[in-house]
Amino acid sequence: MKHIARKRFGQHFLADQAIIEAIVHEIDPRPGQAMVEIGPGLAALTQPLVERLGRLTVIELDRDLAARLRGHGQLEVIESDVLKVDFAAVARTQGVAKTRVVGNLPYNISTPILFHLLEAVDSIEDQHFMLQKEVIDRMVARPATADYSRLSVMLQWRYVMENVLFVPPESFEPPPRVDSAVVRMVPLADPPVVDAKLLSELVQVAFSQRRKILRHTLGKWLENKGFAGNFDIQRRAEEVPVDEYIALVKALPPAP
Repeated sequence: MKHIARKRFGQHFLADQAIIEAIVHEIDPRPGQAMVEIGPGLAALTQPLVERLGRLTVIELDRDLAARLRGHGQLEVIESDVLKVDFAAVARTQGVAKTRVVGNLPYNISTPILFHLLEAVDSIEDQHFMLQKEVIDRMVARPATADYSRLSVMLQWRYVMENVLFVPPESFEPPPRVDSAVVRMVPLADPPVVDAKLLSELVQVAFSQRRKILRHTLGKWLENKGFAGNFDIQRRAEEVPVDEYIALVKALPPAP
């Protein structure tokens, strides 16, 4: 029975065999490696992955698709909203300290998924995701560019990232109205140690009105935090490099 893509799940199924092979080549799965696939759908990527791995854990929210996937003898199926999955616990279940994560992420919730995975980064070896191309452009953007954003800062704090493959709309069924791409995300071996919640709050304030100079947004926030150090607030948020945001968080006085 043909599965009809469900709009509420943001389903677009990968159907281009050449693109599938190119993605698998970029992921480079090896026998025995622990891996989790988010949103396996109709198993277009799942099958070539599990053929190389031997075993694969998949996370699928769609009840009908999950039931179909359970019939595959080499898959461990987690029927759940990915935002509720504890990836550290999944790695432990797989018997490893760190697992690899891949997937064609639902475009309507891709950013929340990326932030959810950021919380589990210490349990992840690497990530390869199909995403809307404009999201990946923001993820890998450099300072002083239009795409540089809160997402850029928060992810570049913990990952080295690169856009490894362009994927046109016609590679999917049904075709999305946007271009897609595949991003490789490798957690930094020795990331800066900062208060993640404080960094997130600071960056969110900074980019809240990105057309204004920081004096109007972050300046007031820093004043309320009792910051008395040197930081140029006569700039826009997009002009501040990631390392400066990190240094600023480290320089904040302890909370009373």
